[in-house]
Amino acid sequence: MRPSDKMASSSSLGLFSPESQEGECINWAELPSELLLSILSRLDTIDILENAQKVCTSWRRVCKDPALWRKINMRKLGKLGYNIETLCRHVVDLSQGGLVELDFGYMGPESLLSYIADRSSNLRSLKLEIVYPITTEGLTKALGKLPLLEKLEVAHFTRWEAYLKVAGQSCPNLKTLKLHCFGTGPPWYMYDDDALVIAETMPRLSHLQLFANKLTDAGLNAILDNCPDLEHLDLRQCSNVNLVGDMEKRCSERIKVFRRPRDTSHVTYSENEDLFTLDADYDQ
Repeated sequence: MRPSDKMASSSSLGLFSPESQEGECINWAELPSELLLSILSRLDTIDILENAQKVCTSWRRVCKDPALWRKINMRKLGKLGYNIETLCRHVVDLSQGGLVELDFGYMGPESLLSYIADRSSNLRSLKLEIVYPITTEGLTKALGKLPLLEKLEVAHFTRWEAYLKVAGQSCPNLKTLKLHCFGTGPPWYMYDDDALVIAETMPRLSHLQLFANKLTDAGLNAILDNCPDLEHLDLRQCSNVNLVGDMEKRCSERIKVFRRPRDTSHVTYSENEDLFTLDADYDQ
């Protein structure tokens, strides 16, 4: 839906109607800043930058309020023809250090991650898909500046155990980890490196999703032994996990929400968002 269509749709619902139910004219420019901020926070990044802030002076002033930029979603912007790096730097600046959640989609160059980390020490949730090369040194420097990070979601196409170790060591408050593996080896290939790093460095995890990971029952056992707070575990398409012996019972008794390797899952690639999407995610 185009921004103009969205505005038109809102108008038909009375959200942008020029008259109230009593027939009195509503001056949207005179809405209290708190109410206007609440309304604008429901729009996406482009709607705010390309439409809302151009309505009038008072709207533009509210659009620069750092509170409006505590949560930023950049997923669709690349397909809309925007320069992701330039735009991301702009909205991060608008947050003035108050950024709490960043849903990036395709991660840009390493310099952008560094720019975000330098200005977002309050960041608690980071979602990204690794496409551009990123060094462990660059990730170490960036995550070291995000001590409050509690949720990390990464989609990747290469082995990631070295980066996981960096994340675990740099972010002691990490409680949610979602790792989506695509094209990291043939179906029969097995390795527990990711699982062992998680077990070693992320003891406070309560939510863990390892989609299509190559871990085995041994790796799963290490995670269960070392992550005592784990309540939600999603192992869909982890074909090397067989839950033999008492492993099935242990998971069932210990984990509140448990997605088994062969539970239904559907992965789609959206050209509109340039991202892989995993359906039926557990609630948090």
